[in-house]
Amino acid sequence: MDANQKELRNPFGMDADCENCPELCGSRDRVVHGYGDVGGEFLVVGAGPSASAESNGVPFTGSGAGERVQSILADLGFVRSAPDAAEPDVQNIFLTNLTRCRHPEREPTDREVETCEPFLNAEIRMINPQIIVPVGERPLRELAVEYTTRRPDSFDIDAEHATTIRGRGFELVPMKEPAEMADADADAFREHMRENVLSRDYRQTKGRRSR
Repeated sequence: MDANQKELRNPFGMDADCENCPELCGSRDRVVHGYGDVGGEFLVVGAGPSASAESNGVPFTGSGAGERVQSILADLGFVRSAPDAAEPDVQNIFLTNLTRCRHPEREPTDREVETCEPFLNAEIRMINPQIIVPVGERPLRELAVEYTTRRPDSFDIDAEHATTIRGRGFELVPMKEPAEMADADADAFREHMRENVLSRDYRQTKGRRSR
């Protein structure tokens, strides 16, 4: 972890009382900003917080999908706590979402994703990751607009899962939605990360500050 980092939860002090999306303010329990190592070389981006993540205030935590992601990250050496930890002990990785608030009855709207975009852009700029892991179709397409030369509609998460896509300044390694991943899909992601990312100099995309 960065020597100057004070806490894992919302380390950049982003607005915990954001009211930019009126439809979400009354239905959410809390704003769920990013969590993790601000000096991390890996950034995981989901679509939005689950009910469990909203309860914990930490992306990718809680029963079901959160525990599955935590288990995969632990197998790869990024997490040193149990998969059901409400505040995971992480290293070299940061967890965040396209949107910071959860509506209990629907997915985020395009407007809500757009409204939250400055939060994500700020995290990407300040963390300066080498590898971004978009979790699910929507994060993959949203990141493709900004950081690749391909058309967003040319991406399919089933085809891109557990592959490496060259981006502008870093690489994307997409992951299927955890709830839709078969055990073979999870194994394929672990194997690709070990064999094609962690085993080589993934820092070749650009220079990193020393840590």
